[in-house]
Amino acid sequence: MHRSKTIQLLLCVVLMAAAVACRAKDPNTTAGSAGVRVTDVTLGRSVGGDKAITDRTDTFKPNDTIYVSVATDGAAPSAILRAKWSFEDGQLVNESTRTIAPVNKERTEFHIAKPDGWPKGKYQVEILLDGKSVATKSFKVQ
Repeated sequence: MHRSKTIQLLLCVVLMAAAVACRAKDPNTTAGSAGVRVTDVTLGRSVGGDKAITDRTDTFKPNDTIYVSVATDGAAPSAILRAKWSFEDGQLVNESTRTIAPVNKERTEFHIAKPDGWPKGKYQVEILLDGKSVATKSFKVQ
């Protein structure tokens, strides 16, 4: 009888390990990007090769291209960054998404441009990580 309980216990441990292994590979779990966080969001008129802002500002001219650089830290096989740009009363100006696979500290760049010029006023960009709002930056065009 003792041997039977040992076999049952061993079988239970094997089945639990298999269940954990299957769950870890399930693409619908949130564990993939749980280790990534946004550490900085910067606005400006230009961006360098490292995707960092080289001309920081929160005041733009109507014909400027407006950049936002999002710094992340951590590792994940996949994470989704989204930038939602809006004008004064919440009117959506632009929305774009980048799928990243960070391995440490990285930067992701988003930008908007309007050749015929941005209307003067107050704007904001909201940054979302895997669908959750993590930062909002306000800026103006004058």
